[in-house]
Amino acid sequence: MTACQAHATESLFYPALVLNADYQPLSYYPLSLWDWRQAIKAVFLGRVNVVSEYDQLVHSARMAFRLPSVIALKDYIAPPRRAAFTRFNVFLRDGFRCQYCGAREELTFDHVIPRSRGGRTTWENVVAACSPCNLKKASRLPRESGMIPHQKPYEPTPHRLHNLGRGFPPNFLHESWADYLYWDAELEP
Repeated sequence: MTACQAHATESLFYPALVLNADYQPLSYYPLSLWDWRQAIKAVFLGRVNVVSEYDQLVHSARMAFRLPSVIALKDYIAPPRRAAFTRFNVFLRDGFRCQYCGAREELTFDHVIPRSRGGRTTWENVVAACSPCNLKKASRLPRESGMIPHQKPYEPTPHRLHNLGRGFPPNFLHESWADYLYWDAELEP
């Protein structure tokens, strides 16, 4: 491995936290991150402001650049009006727990009113469920199976999902991100 390749490999571990123009993360879960190449490109295209940098340098033929650790978009991106109806967002809404037994493993989703009984695939009819509970409930109604979801399924707002995502911090949090993410911030007495 050449020195240049080793340097490039090291640089892969320097993601940039992407903030909207209001200095709030675009999303918490998944956390809005760009790899260092996307961040550098956005800086040179004038699309972002660099808020904080790593000590790590990358070199071009004529220049050296510190890698951005936090960047803010220059143009505000309005959040979506409705949350995307995805399996992941259902799990996030339900706290990554089976709504019947509370398990966190083998998650899938369940139609509260089964599709075979006229139930639709909507926010208001789908809950996170572990595979054993899903199989146990089968195509029965909640009252027939005796399995009632812990929380009534609902359509969350994007803001609600954003706030729920704060409860699930990623494995890697750089210290320069602390002012923009409130997971580990110490509270003053």
